[in-house]
Amino acid sequence: MLQISQRKVAQIILYGHEIERGEAELRGFLETLNDEELHSLVSVMWIGRGSFEPDDLAEAMATAEREASIPTPDYLLGSPHFCDHLESGMEALGLSVADAEEDLL
Repeated sequence: MLQISQRKVAQIILYGHEIERGEAELRGFLETLNDEELHSLVSVMWIGRGSFEPDDLAEAMATAEREASIPTPDYLLGSPHFCDHLESGMEALGLSVADAEEDLL
Protein backbone atom coordinates (compact mmCIF):
# COMPACT_ATOMS: atom_id res chain seq x y z
CA MET A 1 0.00 0.00 0.00
CA LEU A 2 1.26 3.46 -0.89
CA GLN A 3 2.34 5.67 1.96
CA ILE A 4 1.74 8.89 0.04
CA SER A 5 -1.56 10.52 -0.88
CA GLN A 6 -2.75 10.88 -4.45
CA ARG A 7 -2.98 14.63 -3.85
CA LYS A 8 0.72 14.85 -2.97
CA VAL A 9 1.69 12.82 -6.03
CA ALA A 10 -0.49 15.11 -8.16
CA GLN A 11 1.27 18.15 -6.69
CA ILE A 12 4.67 16.69 -7.51
CA ILE A 13 3.56 15.89 -11.07
CA LEU A 14 2.33 19.46 -11.55
CA TYR A 15 5.62 20.87 -10.27
CA GLY A 16 7.47 18.42 -12.52
CA HIS A 17 5.66 19.62 -15.62
CA GLU A 18 6.78 23.17 -14.77
CA ILE A 19 10.31 22.22 -13.73
CA GLU A 20 11.95 25.18 -15.45
CA ARG A 21 9.95 27.56 -13.25
CA GLY A 22 9.19 25.34 -10.28
CA GLU A 23 12.32 23.39 -9.37
CA ALA A 24 12.78 25.25 -6.08
CA GLU A 25 9.14 24.68 -5.14
CA LEU A 26 9.38 21.00 -6.06
CA ARG A 27 12.53 20.52 -4.00
CA GLY A 28 10.94 22.34 -1.08
CA PHE A 29 7.81 20.20 -1.31
CA LEU A 30 9.80 16.96 -1.52
CA GLU A 31 11.78 17.97 1.56
CA THR A 32 8.54 18.07 3.58
CA LEU A 33 7.82 14.39 2.87
CA ASN A 34 8.77 11.63 5.30
CA ASP A 35 10.86 8.60 4.31
CA GLU A 36 7.84 6.34 3.73
CA GLU A 37 6.30 8.90 1.37
CA LEU A 38 9.58 9.28 -0.51
CA HIS A 39 9.99 5.50 -0.88
CA SER A 40 6.42 5.26 -2.17
CA LEU A 41 7.09 8.04 -4.66
CA VAL A 42 10.20 6.35 -6.03
CA SER A 43 8.31 3.04 -6.21
CA VAL A 44 5.50 4.61 -8.23
CA MET A 45 8.04 6.12 -10.62
CA TRP A 46 9.75 2.75 -11.05
CA ILE A 47 6.41 1.08 -11.78
CA GLY A 48 5.59 3.81 -14.28
CA ARG A 49 8.81 3.31 -16.21
CA GLY A 50 8.45 -0.49 -16.17
CA SER A 51 11.19 -1.41 -13.70
CA PHE A 52 8.59 -3.13 -11.51
CA GLU A 53 5.09 -4.45 -12.14
CA PRO A 54 2.15 -3.03 -10.14
CA ASP A 55 1.86 -6.35 -8.29
CA ASP A 56 5.43 -5.87 -7.10
CA LEU A 57 4.74 -2.62 -5.22
CA ALA A 58 5.91 -4.03 -1.86
CA GLU A 59 9.16 -5.22 -3.44
CA ALA A 60 9.65 -1.85 -5.13
CA MET A 61 9.14 -0.04 -1.83
CA ALA A 62 11.59 -2.33 -0.02
CA THR A 63 14.12 -1.76 -2.81
CA ALA A 64 13.63 2.02 -2.67
CA GLU A 65 14.26 1.96 1.07
CA ARG A 66 17.27 -0.35 0.82
CA GLU A 67 18.91 1.45 -2.11
CA ALA A 68 18.33 5.07 -1.08
CA SER A 69 21.83 6.48 -1.40
CA ILE A 70 21.23 10.02 -2.65
CA PRO A 71 18.58 12.53 -1.63
CA THR A 72 15.27 11.72 -3.30
CA PRO A 73 14.84 15.21 -4.82
CA ASP A 74 18.20 14.80 -6.59
CA TYR A 75 17.28 11.30 -7.74
CA LEU A 76 13.88 12.35 -9.10
CA LEU A 77 15.14 15.48 -10.82
CA GLY A 78 17.96 13.46 -12.35
CA SER A 79 15.49 10.96 -13.82
CA PRO A 80 14.28 11.91 -17.30
CA HIS A 81 10.50 12.18 -17.56
CA PHE A 82 9.98 11.44 -13.85
CA CYS A 83 6.58 13.16 -13.74
CA ASP A 84 5.36 11.14 -16.75
CA HIS A 85 6.53 7.97 -15.00
CA LEU A 86 4.67 9.02 -11.84
CA GLU A 87 1.47 9.46 -13.84
CA SER A 88 1.94 6.09 -15.56
CA GLY A 89 2.77 4.40 -12.26
CA MET A 90 -0.33 5.73 -10.56
CA GLU A 91 -2.46 4.59 -13.51
CA ALA A 92 -0.84 1.14 -13.42
CA LEU A 93 -1.74 0.92 -9.73
CA GLY A 94 -5.34 1.83 -10.54
CA LEU A 95 -5.05 5.27 -8.95
CA SER A 96 -5.96 8.47 -10.70
CA VAL A 97 -4.30 11.79 -10.04
CA ALA A 98 -6.42 13.65 -12.64
CA ASP A 99 -9.04 14.86 -10.16
CA ALA A 100 -6.40 15.87 -7.63
CA GLU A 101 -4.49 17.75 -10.35
CA GLU A 102 -7.63 19.65 -11.35
CA ASP A 103 -8.28 20.60 -7.72
CA LEU A 104 -4.75 21.98 -7.45
CA LEU A 105 -4.95 24.18 -10.54
